[in-house]
Amino acid sequence: MSWLVTGGAGYVGAHVVHALAAAGARVVVLDDLSTGDAGRLDRLPDVPMVVGSVRDRGLVRRVLREHAVQGVVHLAAREQPTTSGTDPLATWAENVEGLVALLEGCRAKGVGRFVFASSTAVYGAPDGGPVPEDASCRPLTPYGRTKLAGEWLVGDCVTAHGLAAVVLRLPDVGGAADPRLGDTAADRFLPQVFAALDAGSAPVVAGDGTAVRDLVHVADVTDALVAAVRALEAGSPGGVYDVGTGRGTSALDVLRVVAEVTGGDTTPEVTDAQPGEPAVVPAVDRLERELGVRARRDLHDVVTSAWTAWRHAQPL
Repeated sequence: MSWLVTGGAGYVGAHVVHALAAAGARVVVLDDLSTGDAGRLDRLPDVPMVVGSVRDRGLVRRVLREHAVQGVVHLAAREQPTTSGTDPLATWAENVEGLVALLEGCRAKGVGRFVFASSTAVYGAPDGGPVPEDASCRPLTPYGRTKLAGEWLVGDCVTAHGLAAVVLRLPDVGGAADPRLGDTAADRFLPQVFAALDAGSAPVVAGDGTAVRDLVHVADVTDALVAAVRALEAGSPGGVYDVGTGRGTSALDVLRVVAEVTGGDTTPEVTDAQPGEPAVVPAVDRLERELGVRARRDLHDVVTSAWTAWRHAQPL
């Protein structure tokens, strides 16, 4: 079966493309390379990559037709939860208009299987945890609202057009399954910490560093996405699933493990908390029960693999 992976040159996307290709799936990538890196796919000569936007309706339909796509894994998105408030129009355009264009293409070309990468940001700041999939969703940021709107739109297509769709709500993601696929994004916490260590400065922590959220290894996220693909291929109608470890991790927990792994001084510089950044620990029972997937890596695995990938990416 042939699968289109949007955002397939990105950090998570490249992991998914490698995993699907290794499992024997036919894969094509659509990525505008605004944050992705085509070099992540250099070792996959049989995976065609089309450079362009999911908002380009003509391009989307051409890719679906020319590559006989039968399913889509939609990862392309504008992903900054705490900064989406400064540019909500761009966030909504990319995350919702792009999804509309992609779903229109799927309907026009008869593509009936869809995996949508949502976010635990849809929950907002719930009381207690872990938070199950049927909890109330009250997102606090434009990013979270676009992801919830995306879930509604996918659900409406399931009802109206018989689309089989899996929605995966992803928490914070870290680590690397391969050092060449690591996360170097300057706006994410672990790369920021590693950059500070390299510069001999204190890592910056927003708030007091005790807010608890889930941090899951990218390989565990990849396992969940591949399991969703396999479930749809086997005829599953889909569903909504939380992804994560089900355990809370604070910024101070991460800094403690970074110090253990790197031997560096991770005493933080504390700044004001960032408004609207949700602290969520999702429940993951449904994912394990229905898709047979659970997180197998811990925080030490996340930090160790992320540090290895960071060192690999630095110039000699």
